[in-house]
Amino acid sequence: MKRTLAACFALPLLVLANNAAADGDGVWKGGENVYAKVCGHCHEHQVGPQITGRQLPPGYITAIVRNGFRAMPAFPASFIDDNALQQVAEYISTASAPAPNPAGGKP
Repeated sequence: MKRTLAACFALPLLVLANNAAADGDGVWKGGENVYAKVCGHCHEHQVGPQITGRQLPPGYITAIVRNGFRAMPAFPASFIDDNALQQVAEYISTASAPAPNPAGGKP
């Protein structure tokens, strides 16, 4: 269990670091891009709670991302700049919930 929990903390940081470099210029390509490359790894696979489709306020999202909350690690500006964080917060606050999986499994 401790290894799984440690992997959940480490995965987002590794993904962020790798994807920032992979984008060539180190710039994210909008909120949906950040969500797909970073947030969705946990929040779309039942590691973290479902956050799309809940109309969470962007200010709440940015506070959680910067400060962390429970199992959610804090992401400092060295991993995601304020502009990209604002873009992903706006995306999450307006995105629809994913369609339910008819098989009842993970999406």
